[in-house]
Amino acid sequence: MSRLDLNRVPIAKQAPEVRVKNFSEVALGYSFREAQAEASRCIQCPKRLCVAGCPVDIDIPEFIQAIEEGDLPQALRVLKKTNSLPGICGRVCPQETQCEAVCALDKKGAPIAIGRLERYVADWERAHLGEVALSGVAKPPSGRRVAVVGSGPAGLTAAAELAKLGHGVTIFESLHVAGGVLIYGIPEFRLPKDIVRAEVDYVASLGVKIELNAVVGKLVTVDELLAGGYQAVFLGTGAGAPMFLNIPGENLSGIYSANEFLTRVNLMKAYQFPEYDTPVKVGHRVVVIGGGNVAMDAARCAVRLGAQEVSVVYRRSEVEMPARREEMENAMEEGIKFRFLTQPKKFLGNEGNWVVGMECYRMELGEPDDSGRRRPIVKPGTEFIIEVDIAIVALGTSPNPLVASTTRGLEVTKRGTVVADEDTGQTTKPGVWAGGDIVTGAATLISAMGAAKRAAADIDRYLRG
Repeated sequence: MSRLDLNRVPIAKQAPEVRVKNFSEVALGYSFREAQAEASRCIQCPKRLCVAGCPVDIDIPEFIQAIEEGDLPQALRVLKKTNSLPGICGRVCPQETQCEAVCALDKKGAPIAIGRLERYVADWERAHLGEVALSGVAKPPSGRRVAVVGSGPAGLTAAAELAKLGHGVTIFESLHVAGGVLIYGIPEFRLPKDIVRAEVDYVASLGVKIELNAVVGKLVTVDELLAGGYQAVFLGTGAGAPMFLNIPGENLSGIYSANEFLTRVNLMKAYQFPEYDTPVKVGHRVVVIGGGNVAMDAARCAVRLGAQEVSVVYRRSEVEMPARREEMENAMEEGIKFRFLTQPKKFLGNEGNWVVGMECYRMELGEPDDSGRRRPIVKPGTEFIIEVDIAIVALGTSPNPLVASTTRGLEVTKRGTVVADEDTGQTTKPGVWAGGDIVTGAATLISAMGAAKRAAADIDRYLRG
């Protein structure tokens, strides 16, 4: 393939009529020849804008060149030098708004499929475990210990970076399995759990200890960790508390938060009921309220669980939807309907207090608000009713207050997020750092990882005086 080819190599996917009946991964990945062909499109820009666009500083041109040359061990070494979770990032990182957004080819055609190439190398590693020596990644032991609270993308990244720097690291995870939102929030068809387990195992192989069922703020506090032999603590607990509409009827039966729905499906394997003990009720008509990736995940799970009519209700237009374009397209291919410029007014129930309908307003867009998107405005007199068996509210999340409420001297904002320096992750409490959604509120996986890397570097400076 010529370097002047403006069309990226397509990736194979399960056909829509097949994938709506299973929870297997939708995208099937590149073959070696496809990966090589896509890598050959890279023009190796001298300015390397893609690296600047990557929150974890992957040397993107170098790993792509290694793929083109067929040197997959070298491609892996380049990736693992700065990113401990390439199999995860290659699948769910929004490259289209990060590294691919600044690719020089994007101005003339399609940017390099950086995420797909990253996924290819990570999958190659899993098929060749133990064959590549990742030498020189760890410094001598420092004798210092760091506690990492949470094993999501921020926690795993901070732990891996600190372990490479020679520090003793223990992750405290409240659930019975490591991975955080990667396990409970993202469906199998988008991020297979064996990928998460493999990357958690890699972090553990660096010497990181992982304590499961360890609820910091209940079994042990941050202050007790600092007094018990840890010289620093990193908070990476994410944002797992759901937000709601706060409209009449929201307490009716049949209305889930997306957190509960996806946790039942993903972590507790409700899609394999009764082989697994957790059930999940899905009616014929399911409505998902929200416009982000979580809303897409919930809607696509509902289709696979047998719902006959699934629609996504969003108060702005398609242009303003924050979900990844790829996920929206997959949802549309799977028969999910989108009701744009629609806002719920109240839920309607039957005599048994089960939701049967949702009264909505039609909306129009006004001037941009603080988010930069045009503000949705109610059009008076436009109320109408959508028949509903199950409603799923996917409006975003906020941090669980447990850690903050049990840690003296830790300042939080009105939104419940922890106050931390953007460049270093330092909080208002000495010896405590934070990064990811616990600081920003619900955001992207890669931004959490970038914050965790910056915090790990600052913790290292602190521990070494």
